[in-house]
Amino acid sequence: MKLPRTFYERDAITVAKELLGKLLVHNSEEGRTSGIIVETEAYMGVEDKASHSYGGKKTKRTSTLYDKPGTAYIYLVYGIHCLLNVVTGPEGVPMAVLIRALEPKEGTELMKARRQLEDIRRLCKGPGSLTKAMGIGMELNGTDMTGDRLFIEDIGYHPREIVQTTRIGVDYAEEDALKPWRFYIKGNRYVSRK
Repeated sequence: MKLPRTFYERDAITVAKELLGKLLVHNSEEGRTSGIIVETEAYMGVEDKASHSYGGKKTKRTSTLYDKPGTAYIYLVYGIHCLLNVVTGPEGVPMAVLIRALEPKEGTELMKARRQLEDIRRLCKGPGSLTKAMGIGMELNGTDMTGDRLFIEDIGYHPREIVQTTRIGVDYAEEDALKPWRFYIKGNRYVSRK
């Protein structure tokens, strides 16, 4: 069952935990790809120094964060990697969840071709790797993830144990860098970093 908008209307920490075990799906012109979400990070908006919207900052790049919950917020890092987030919370409150890693399920041959990589364990291990494997680019920024092109499904998988730890790559965020807002499925071999 595709996740409804009400699923995303909650705070980013709650959504980040509950996205674990859900299936991310992209129906592209090349074919359908999907993977089980095994790692996420929560970004809590205007009061979170690691968030793009810290202090209420709203730019052309970050304006998507202020859209309705369930909107895809995609941005480019290092000029090469697209990172996929889903907007959470009430509309106008710029919280989001970064999808950090997937366990590939459907379309693995297409994923391998896109990544030029045979090792299935590395296809979607990390936020830049998973978007490349899934064919998710900047053109999907602002996509309604309750639609039919890019969405998340509940497949009835509930992880037994979830690890809660600090986020990756946010050292600049001072004390907020220490917040335990990264979540992953314990023992899953597709997690980007333990």
